[in-house]
Parts: sequence; structure tokens; C-alpha cells
Amino acid sequence: MRKKWPILVGLLVCTQAFLACSNSVSTFVANETEKPQTTTEEIATVLEEPTEPDTSVQEIAISDTASDTTVTVDTVNTDTTTHDAALEDSNELHFTLEEDGITSGKMYLNYPADSFLIRFEIGDIVTVAIDGYDTLEMPVAESSSDVPIAGFLVAAIKGSDQLVLTAHNAKLASVLGITAENAPIEVSVSLKEKGGYLLGLDIMRNTQYMDTYIESYPDLSVEEFANFREVHTTGMGEHKLYRSSSPIYLYLGRNYYVDSLAQAAGVTTFINLADSESSAYSNKGYETTYYSTQNIIFLGVPPEFFSEIFKVGLVIGFRYMIEHEGPYLVHCTYGMDRTGFMIAVLEALMGATTEEIQDDYAKTFSNYFTVVNGKQVALNEQQIDFFKAVVLRNLKAVYHAEGIDVPDTEPIDWASATERYLEKLGVTQEEIFALKEQLK
Repeated sequence: MRKKWPILVGLLVCTQAFLACSNSVSTFVANETEKPQTTTEEIATVLEEPTEPDTSVQEIAISDTASDTTVTVDTVNTDTTTHDAALEDSNELHFTLEEDGITSGKMYLNYPADSFLIRFEIGDIVTVAIDGYDTLEMPVAESSSDVPIAGFLVAAIKGSDQLVLTAHNAKLASVLGITAENAPIEVSVSLKEKGGYLLGLDIMRNTQYMDTYIESYPDLSVEEFANFREVHTTGMGEHKLYRSSSPIYLYLGRNYYVDSLAQAAGVTTFINLADSESSAYSNKGYETTYYSTQNIIFLGVPPEFFSEIFKVGLVIGFRYMIEHEGPYLVHCTYGMDRTGFMIAVLEALMGATTEEIQDDYAKTFSNYFTVVNGKQVALNEQQIDFFKAVVLRNLKAVYHAEGIDVPDTEPIDWASATERYLEKLGVTQEEIFALKEQLK
């Protein structure tokens, strides 16, 4: 029996060692499975925008849950072999955009978002230099809905193994003329303004609530509730150009008001950016409207200002205005994004000042936002200034994409820049002259 004791003890020790190793392996596997990697397809799903021409009321009622932007800046991962990025200094990273990172108009950088967010935070504004193409300023955000339509962003989604250079309702790679065949492309990101977009994030996520009932807007006139107004900017003739929400779309609750106001103003020509002819006629009661008895061009373009379909639609709309007498009314569904851009172009063409373009554009957002507990709370001055900045950014970015740079210093010759923009779209000098004559 004594001879067997050492053998039994040895077997007991081996058994304990085996169990310890098994537990260790199990713990390691469990820890690893708690950290799933986000694939390119999953990122694209998060960033994907709706294809409908307009944003629905439900889509505009964005969650009021703010993202966690607290990031500790203690250590920075500089493993260039693993992440294909090198830290140049405390605020700049360099990347290589590879062929497989250019897809669906987005550009994917092989660098973990969590590592990026150690150096830059959600809400920062960064300068993105794309070697050989362009240098852009854009916010660091999580989703393309964090920026206005046509806005650019660096999407950094926590837990993802990639960063995405993208845009809201635009294909950024296409805007810049970049295709997979152009790869590899060097990209650098540096800090422009710490926290410079935090206000923008708050506005895009927390203030864009609207209602369909006029009772929710006790401080607005009927015209303001309908987002109906005459354009009075410099160079524009009296009773020549109006803008509004849709005179026929039932579910916004403003169509009957707009139709009556347009009739009272004597509008004879409508530019419908939202609908095809068939979709317009599908609205209940369409045949009984004043609208249906007038000149109408149905363009049905999406709110994608850089796209060919939108640019072609603009030109068709302008030519329709040349061929038909005013007064004119431009509308989409809300009279916000597509209408806002087209009206801004017409205002600029006629010689409007920067301040006039900004004031008219921002008025729309004051007419819609923000409804809390069934009553509108007026936008504050900072929020209004945000929307004023949006229209200038959009005009400058869209013109820049056509090779027309608008200076940042005032006064800006908007008329000259806009004539060059229209020429890039294929509008002749004779047509530009005729359009201006119609609006004088």
C-alpha cells in the first residue's frame, strides 16, 4: 500500500493541473467572444440612408439619447503593422486607403474606431487630407444622420475595426472622383477644432421634432405653419418667387393651407421637386385643388445635391420657369432640403447677400422645430446660427465639386459664382439671362 501512495498523489496533482488549464482556456474563449468585430457590411447598414426623397416625421423625431463622448487620452496605439496607420504627432494620423476600402461611395480606413477615439472624440471637427484629391473639414460622428443632408463626416462606430469617410445622402467617393482603381491613396486626419461639432450633434439628435397640427404652433402664423413665404432677397422681383411645403401631401397636415395661400398669391407655375406625376395624382383630393389647375413640372428628385439626377432636375426646373410665366412656387415635401437648396441657388443668382440667403434658409427650421409635449419651443440663437451655416456650407461644397471655389471672406459675389455653377450644369448664357429676366 505504501508503494501506491506516490502514484496516487501524482495522479491527483495531474488531475488538478488539467482542470486548471481547462478553466483558463474557457475563460480566454469567453472573453474573446465578448468582443465581436463589426464587419464592413454592418457598418454600411448603420450608415445607410433612406432612399425616399424626403425624411418622414418619424425619421425626424430622432432619439434624445446623447452619445458618450468621454474619451481618456492617455495612450495611443501606434502599431503601424497591425493598423496601417502611423501617428505623426499628438493630433495627426496617416492612413492608406486601399482598393477594397472604396465601395458604394464610402471610403473605409483600416483602423479601429476605439483607437481613433482615444485621439479624437465624437463631436470634434477634423481636417481630412486625401492626397491628390481634396482637403475637407468634417465632424467626427457615429452616423450620417448626425450631419445635415449633403454633410460629410468621419464615422467612428465604437467596436468597429474600421473608420468610414462618408456623407449624408451623397456618395463621397464619387463627389471627389475617387474609384477603386485610384487606390492606394494616402489620407491624413488632423484636429481642426476640439468639440467644434458638439452643438451640431445636439441639434441633429435632439431638436428635430415637428407636428402635423397647427395647434402645436400657437406662436406661428398660418403662413409660417405652412412654411409658405415669398422670397424677398436682393434682386428678386415682387410677387415673383414663393416657397412652401407640399400643397398636395396629406400627411404633413399643411397641404390645404399651402394650396389656399398659393391661390391667394396668384401662383401660376409650380416646381415640384418631390413627386412624379403619378405619385402626385395619387394624393386623395388632388383633382379638386387649385394646384392641379396650374402649370406644374414634376421632377421627383432625391435630396442628393451632388448627384447627376439632382443636377439634371435643377436644370429642367429652371428651363420650365423660363418657358412659363410666374409667379412661381418651389416646393418638395417639407420645403426644407431640396427646396432650400434650389431657392438658395436662385437667390444667389439674383444677387442676394450671404445674410439674406442664410436668413431665408433658417426660417424653415424655425417654422418646424422643436415641438415638445404638443407645443413648439422656439429655436434659440445658437440653433438658428447652425442652420444658417448649413446653407452656406452646402452651396460652397456643391459649387466646389464643380470646380468653383467660393471665398470665405465677405462680400461674396454669389451671382457670378452661381452663373458659373449653372454653366457647369449645362445651362447656357442665354438661358441664364432669360431666367433672371423672369425673376426680376
